[in-house]
Amino acid sequence: MRRVTTLLVLTNLPDQAAAQSLAERLVAARLAACVNILAPCRSVYRWQGEVETADEVPLLIKTRAERFADLAVAIRASHPYELPEVIAIDIADGLPEYLAWVAAETAPSA
Repeated sequence: MRRVTTLLVLTNLPDQAAAQSLAERLVAARLAACVNILAPCRSVYRWQGEVETADEVPLLIKTRAERFADLAVAIRASHPYELPEVIAIDIADGLPEYLAWVAAETAPSA
C-alpha cells in the first residue's frame, strides 16, 4: 500500500473564536483530520513597511498533501487577515497508524 504524504500546516488567527470556527470548518469539510488550537502567542512581523506586533492563536493542521490546495483556499476564504500565513511542512515519518488515520479522515468524498 502506498503511503500518503502527510503535511503539518500552520496558520495564525487573531482570537480563540476565529481559531475554533476555522478548525471546525476544516475538519467538517475533511480538509483536516485534526487541528490543534494552541495558546495565544505574540507575533512580531514587518507589514507594509512597518514593524507590527499582534497577539495571535496558532493552529497546527494535519492533512494529506493532495488536499493542501483546497485547504489553502478554505483558509483564505474565511480568514480575517488580508494575507494569512499558510505554510506546510512535510511530515517525514510518524506512527504509521496515526498517519493512516490522517489519510483516511482527509480522503476526498467519493
